Amino acid sequence: MVLTGATWRASTRSGSTDRVEAADNLPGVVAVRDSKDRQGPMLAFTPSTWPSSVDKVKRALSAAPAGTEPPTPSARQRARTTA
Repeated sequence: MVLTGATWRASTRSGSTDRVEAADNLPGVVAVRDSKDRQGPMLAFTPSTWPSSVDKVKRALSAAPAGTEPPTPSARQRARTTA
């Protein structure tokens, strides 16, 4: 998917090193990517599904045991390549 004209902004909830960027200025799509891999894969949502997707992630993170963090994209990628 080519997103010519996308204006990427960093998530206000992202950490200083593990940033998620979103582009929501294009008609019919909200795109999300890892700021450390801007040429890499991205997720695309319709504007109507974007809010519920964010809510699901928030609920999953709030249900995680205290002191734990979800795996980073690079950790998931390493797990796939070593399995």
